[in-house]
Amino acid sequence: MDLILWRHAEAAEGTPDDARPLTDKGRQQAERMAHFLSRNLPPNTRLMVSPAQRAQETAMALSKHFITTPNIGTHATPQTAIAAAGWPAFDGAVLLVGHQPWMGELAAYLMTGRTEYWSIKKGAVWWFSRREREGDSQTVLRLVIAPEHL
Repeated sequence: MDLILWRHAEAAEGTPDDARPLTDKGRQQAERMAHFLSRNLPPNTRLMVSPAQRAQETAMALSKHFITTPNIGTHATPQTAIAAAGWPAFDGAVLLVGHQPWMGELAAYLMTGRTEYWSIKKGAVWWFSRREREGDSQTVLRLVIAPEHL
């Protein structure tokens, strides 16, 4: 299974929090990352997106076809996000478009087995794979990239 975490791009300040749109810079970040992902995602990747406007707009740069799920919204936890993705049992790839702090906490958990606060930059992607080697299950960090590096 591949689990790809894509933090929403830069959004405007304001309230309510879930209604904040992307800024011009955020739209550029989302478009740049979407272009990269469209060339590199496995076929039939399941795209799951937070209901927050900034996450929806980020995902729409890649595709208009996605699943909106509150389990990866602004108040999600690493546990609700990992359950929504079906990690590690899902057969295929899942791309989650969501938020801090749960994304950084989930990345830390996947890498260390502990939930810690790790920062994921706006618009960045962290790509994990699960594999079997010599009878052991392993989590592999395949890629970390921010939009300004594309």
